[in-house]
Amino acid sequence: MPELRKDPVVGRWVIISTERSRRPTNFTPTTHEKTSHFCPFCAGNEEKTPPEVYAYRPGGGAPNGPGWKVRVVPNKFPALQIEGTLDRRAEGLYDKMNGVGAHEVVIETPSHDQDLADLPVEHLEQVLNAYRERALDLHRDRRFRYVLIFKNHGAQAGATLEHSHTQLIATPIIPKILQEELDGCRRYFELKERCVFCDIIQQETAENAGRRIVSTTDRFLVIEPFAPRFPFETWILPRQHDASFHVLSDIGELKDLATALKDTLQRLNRALDRPPFNFVIHTAPVSDGDIEYYHWHLEITPTLSRVAGFEIGSGFYINPTPPEDAAQYLREVAVEA
Repeated sequence: MPELRKDPVVGRWVIISTERSRRPTNFTPTTHEKTSHFCPFCAGNEEKTPPEVYAYRPGGGAPNGPGWKVRVVPNKFPALQIEGTLDRRAEGLYDKMNGVGAHEVVIETPSHDQDLADLPVEHLEQVLNAYRERALDLHRDRRFRYVLIFKNHGAQAGATLEHSHTQLIATPIIPKILQEELDGCRRYFELKERCVFCDIIQQETAENAGRRIVSTTDRFLVIEPFAPRFPFETWILPRQHDASFHVLSDIGELKDLATALKDTLQRLNRALDRPPFNFVIHTAPVSDGDIEYYHWHLEITPTLSRVAGFEIGSGFYINPTPPEDAAQYLREVAVEA
């Protein structure tokens, strides 16, 4: 029988449609062969991008030249412009402001043929460090309220370039989805004086639990959430309570997150034939600091189903794959050591 499940963070209801349950092998495979046409992100084409704002060059070398492993550049076609003032104003009952913000691209590897899951843990650690360093730098701009770090992998997930990359967008407002999550966390904390994500971690790791756990490391827990919107929606949760992603330390934490992320992406690739996916790092707003009621985390959503009229009209999501089944399937997938 189908179940209605309530997300304990934002209060969103999800329909787990067991009558429409689909095995992971039933999802339509996608074509993931990469083409060989010109790519501005490949090594040797540095002059085809805006000047870099950050790079990891283990062997040294001049900026905007070869020798890099990870490179960050402004987006050539930014959603928001870095120059200018906000100029908040009204037009009758409507509010508006200038489209000021920052839009950057983290080029994760100089190789066109490598995806994030293919990178060694040490390389992936440097990608995560680039996220952190750019977030810290953008936090210094008083115009910005939030730094969104997200990845679109594959055309069906919204990627317009094949070369593996992540994007950062700094905005002068807090995104609605994050605000709903913050409000839900605050309400839970006011009621119970505990962080809801810390309680989720405690419950999912309790004795005789673990049905929704995919994998664990010393510092991170990978789970299929209780009320997932999408098939194989996967969360990576830090065991230690921190509100902000950028407080991760160099001493073990970044490497442990890189290990958990690589393992998770490999499991999804093996289980679902390298699906397109999105991931988003959910973190505290710029000005809020280390708020006690919020807990940063990373959410991965493979693109296996579509949002249609029912979801748009009702706000419900229909997920044909129970998270317990998805977790078991991912646990049983063999990954590289």
